[in-house]
Amino acid sequence: MNFKCITNLESYLASEHNVDRDLVEIVPELCPRDQGMDLTVNCYRLTKFFNLNPVELAKKVTNYLVLDTDIEAVECVKAFVNMTLTADSLYRDTIAKERTILDNGIIPPEEQKKILIEYSAPNTNKPQHLGHIRNNVLGNALCSLFSRIGHNVAAVNLINDRGVHICKSMIAYQRFGENQSPLDVNKKGDHFVGEFYIKFESEFRKQLESIRNEDSTLNEKSNQELFLYTEIGRAAQELLVAWEQGDEAVMSLWKLMNGWVLNGFDQTYQRMGITFDQIYYESDTYNLGKKIVLEELENKLFNLTEDGAVEIDLTDIGLDRKVVLRKDGTTVYITQDIGTTFQKYADHNPDQMLWIVGDEQIYHFKVLFAILRKMQLACSNELTHIPYGMVNLPGGRMKSREGTVVDADNLFDEMAELARAATLDRCGSSIPENIDERAETIGMGAVKFMLLKVNAKTTMTFDPEASIKFEGDTGPYVQYAYARIASILRKFENQHGDEANAAIDWKKLSSKEEKFVALQCARYGDILKKSAYDCDPAYLTNYLLELTKDFNRFYKNNSVLSAKNTCLKITRLELCKRVQLILKDGLSVLGIETLKAM
Repeated sequence: MNFKCITNLESYLASEHNVDRDLVEIVPELCPRDQGMDLTVNCYRLTKFFNLNPVELAKKVTNYLVLDTDIEAVECVKAFVNMTLTADSLYRDTIAKERTILDNGIIPPEEQKKILIEYSAPNTNKPQHLGHIRNNVLGNALCSLFSRIGHNVAAVNLINDRGVHICKSMIAYQRFGENQSPLDVNKKGDHFVGEFYIKFESEFRKQLESIRNEDSTLNEKSNQELFLYTEIGRAAQELLVAWEQGDEAVMSLWKLMNGWVLNGFDQTYQRMGITFDQIYYESDTYNLGKKIVLEELENKLFNLTEDGAVEIDLTDIGLDRKVVLRKDGTTVYITQDIGTTFQKYADHNPDQMLWIVGDEQIYHFKVLFAILRKMQLACSNELTHIPYGMVNLPGGRMKSREGTVVDADNLFDEMAELARAATLDRCGSSIPENIDERAETIGMGAVKFMLLKVNAKTTMTFDPEASIKFEGDTGPYVQYAYARIASILRKFENQHGDEANAAIDWKKLSSKEEKFVALQCARYGDILKKSAYDCDPAYLTNYLLELTKDFNRFYKNNSVLSAKNTCLKITRLELCKRVQLILKDGLSVLGIETLKAM
């Protein structure tokens, strides 16, 4: 929050203690409302700049602020300094300048970086589901956040289009597909192929049960350990070997089925409003990873095991040994990631690289980053894995192998229908012409907002019906505040347009609700930066909720269009415009559209 009194305080303290002014930054907080003041300076946080006891520092800060003409009242509570701003300074430094509200969120040029963010990364053996939606929503929001505060961001997607999991769907199609295509059965390509992945798993489990019945000693082994004990598991592995050898028939089927799935993915991304600067395919990069590993094998970074596999020993840094090439020469996930990372760096030359991947892969990325550091990748100290938790439904966990997932497309359809019903309920007999557009915007906004409201690391339950409510901590609640302000502005133009050029006088805003709104608006830039620095859009999401609640309290207790005089009316309208500006900008950063009527 950029208040003149705080800037002056920074300069004073830096001068008094002979500290470089550029190194001193005081970030005031909103004073707890039950204390009846505006801002709080936490002097515990200033001890990193000044070698003083925080309580003594608080007294010095208080003595200085008492003399500041922007301060109406100041009090010292232990190491905390609370202050009340004069009306002039409050509105001058919060909402008077529209452009300043937005520009406060931009970091200095010297702090701006080139950041590459990889997210989504679906497999081409099934449609995207609710877990993928969380990944997509989080990745898109972080790309937007980093870009919004001034970084140069490249959003990339790595399509996992090869490997034994892809071969599972291919084997099942060969056996059960009857040469049909998605068009033959009127299905999206990703849904069509996903059904064969489920059929593979069903047949695999039947064969597992059979071999375990024949040999009870196998009961202690996991399904994964018994994969090659089953006929269909061996067939999938053999298909993978044939694929890596470039078998013509296998490659033809792979291209056909992948094409079906990728076409389906494109439709899903388009509906979510998601685009990528570049899309990588594992089928293009896995050989690069294999080549790099073989080169480093000659350089002794990797070594051969007794059975002929290639591994790296990471026990010196507290990790395990890791196989990077199987004994049959086929690659594993981490081999592909090595190749893809080197390719991404060569293409984009980033200062920092981030991966949005579920929390079950935390150890995988520790190993990957350790290997890349040993390989001395140029930005290997700026690699970050951003994990996210599982998304459950009110009825329990989803299981893709058993076909109990919630497909993204089906969920979007359900959300649009719920939004349509909620909108019609509010409209009564006056059905808007753009009801379908409204329903899609509200439904998609509800999904994104609910997924981003919770810290990404948290396992969460997504309740479609709760997320669509127009009242409560939801996306539609925030979208509706934007639409309400749009309605106020339309009514003003229709009824009071002749008053549009009247003077604004911020001192006319004297109620506590108006002050709270202005102070919330002043926080916007700090919230954007904190959300980006912490890689957590939940800060922004919950801030927008707080701002909306404060606006609604203001609107309930302070008449806008029926204000007692024109100057007050115009000034309150300007306050509404500032809130609308932030809501639109903030929702846009989260990938959520706004509507002028709901």
